[in-house]
Amino acid sequence: MSTGFFRVPQPTNEPIYAYAVGSAERQRLQDTLQNLRNTQVEVPMRIHGKSVQGAKKVAMTCPHDHQHILGYFYEGGKKEISDAIESALSAKKAWAALTWQERVSIFLKAADLSANKYRMELNARTMLGQSKNAYQAEIDAACEWVDFLRFNAHYAAQIYADQPISSPGVWNRLEYRPLEGFVYALTPFNFTAIAGNLPAAPAMMGNTVVWKPAPQQIYSAALLMQILEEAGLPAGVINLVFADGPEAGEVVFSHWEFAGIHFTGSTKVFQTIWQNIGNNIAKYKSYPRIVGETGGKDFVVAHPSADVKALVTGLIRGAFEYQGQKCSAASRAYVPASLWSAVKSELQSELAQIKVGGTEDFGNFVNAVIDQKAFDKITSYIIEAKKSSEVELIAGGGFDASRGYFVEPTVLLTSNPRYRTMEEEIFGPVLTIYVYPDEKWKDTLELVDQTSAYALTGAIFSQDAYALSEAAKVLEHAAGNLYLNDKCTGAVVGQQPFGGARASGTNDKAGSYLNLLRWVSPRTVKEVFSSPTDFRYPFLG
Repeated sequence: MSTGFFRVPQPTNEPIYAYAVGSAERQRLQDTLQNLRNTQVEVPMRIHGKSVQGAKKVAMTCPHDHQHILGYFYEGGKKEISDAIESALSAKKAWAALTWQERVSIFLKAADLSANKYRMELNARTMLGQSKNAYQAEIDAACEWVDFLRFNAHYAAQIYADQPISSPGVWNRLEYRPLEGFVYALTPFNFTAIAGNLPAAPAMMGNTVVWKPAPQQIYSAALLMQILEEAGLPAGVINLVFADGPEAGEVVFSHWEFAGIHFTGSTKVFQTIWQNIGNNIAKYKSYPRIVGETGGKDFVVAHPSADVKALVTGLIRGAFEYQGQKCSAASRAYVPASLWSAVKSELQSELAQIKVGGTEDFGNFVNAVIDQKAFDKITSYIIEAKKSSEVELIAGGGFDASRGYFVEPTVLLTSNPRYRTMEEEIFGPVLTIYVYPDEKWKDTLELVDQTSAYALTGAIFSQDAYALSEAAKVLEHAAGNLYLNDKCTGAVVGQQPFGGARASGTNDKAGSYLNLLRWVSPRTVKEVFSSPTDFRYPFLG
C-alpha cells in the first residue's frame, strides 16, 4: 500500500578521513589491519541466503606479501551458477512487489553500516586483499560505496517521480518495472565500490541478481554481501557466486530469462560477452540490457601555457595512484617542448620521494600490482621499452616479485607517438610521454584523438582559456570524463558521473540516474474517465 510521496534523505558525499599521524581513525585502521592479518577467514558463496561451499578451495593472499594467506574461498561451477539463477528468479516476484521506498531503505541502511560499523574493516580488507593504501581504500571502499548507495536512492526517487502530462479527462501514468528475468553482475578487482554497486544498482530498481566478483576481490566482496544481508536484503535478491568466468558465462548467457549484464572489466572480455549474447539473441525472453565499462588509454595533454607544478602533480597522481590499476589512470601524456625540461626535472625530483611497499606502512604511496599475471604483463612492456631505440627511461623501471608484486612508478619518453605504450592499455604504473613542438598544438590534439581506440578519461592543462576551449572541442569524443587542469582520475558520485564510449564501454554513467534507467522497463498506463461510446469523429459529418 502506498501512503505517501516519499522523499529519501538528501544525499551528500561521505566525508573522507585523512588518517593523519596521531589521528583516532589511523589507529583504528591499523588495529583492524593487524587483527585481519592474524585471522584467516573462509568465504563460501551465498545463494538464496545460505552459505554454499564449492569444490575448489582457493587461497586469498596479499599482493604485497603473496606468501601471507588471508583465508580461502570455495569456488563452484555450473551447478552453483544454475542454482543462483533459480534463486534470483524465485525471489523476483516478492522483491519487485515491495514498494520502492521499502527496497531503498535497505540500501540506505547498508550505507549507514558501511560508513560506521564496518568502515574500518571494509578499508582494511581492501588494503590487504587488493593492495590499496589507506587513502585509496578510504575513497573507494568506504566513501564511494556509501555514495553509490545514497545517491542511487535519491536518483531512484527522481525516476519514479518523473511522470507524463495528462490531457482533460485522462490520467497518464508511467510505471518503472524491473526487467523480466535476472541480471548478471560481473565485477572487477580494482574497486570495492564498483564491485558492490554493480549488483546493488539493479537490485535497488527491483531486479534480482547473480553476482560474480573477480577472484582477487572476494576478500572484500564477502564483507559487502554480509553488510547487505545485515541491512535486511531478502534471500535470493543478490546471489554471490565464485566460478570460472567462461564456465559461468555458458550457463548465464544461454538462459532464456537472462535480462541484462552489469559489467566492469577488460574490453576483450566485454566484446566476447557481447558476441555471445548476440549469438544467443533468439533464445531470450526479451532483449538483454548490456551495460559495461571497460578499459582506457587515458591522456594528459599540456598546452605551452600549462602550470608545470600542477601538470606534474596531475601526472603523478593520475598515473601512479593505486599503481595505475584504474581504468581512468593517466598512461599517455603530450608535453610541449618549451616545458619539457622543467617538467622532466620536477617529475624526477618528485618521483624520487615516492616510497613503494606494503599497505600496512602508511608511508608508502605505491603498493603492489594485483597478481603475478599483472606483474608479468606490466614488466614485459618495461623490458621491451628499455631495449627500444624509440624510448628513453626517465624514471623508475625497476620491479621485484620476490615478496610482493612491486613495480616502480615508471616514466618513459618516446620519440614515436604511436609507440606501443602510447596505444595499448597496460593497467599498471607506466606513463609514456611524447614531447611535441609548441607550434604543433593543433596537430597534437588531433593525434591525441586518433591514437587510441579508447575514450574513457582525459585531462587538459592550460592557463589559456582559448586553448582549453579548443582542446575540449577537438577531444569531444575522446573521453567520457574530461578534466581541465586536474588529474584524469577520481570521479565522485553525484559530481562526475563516470563512463566512456568507443572501446571504453557503453557510457551509461555510474553514479547518476542514467545508469539506473537501464535497469527498468517502463510501462505507460492511460486511464480515461469518460470513455467514447461512438466510433464516429465529427469530420465524418
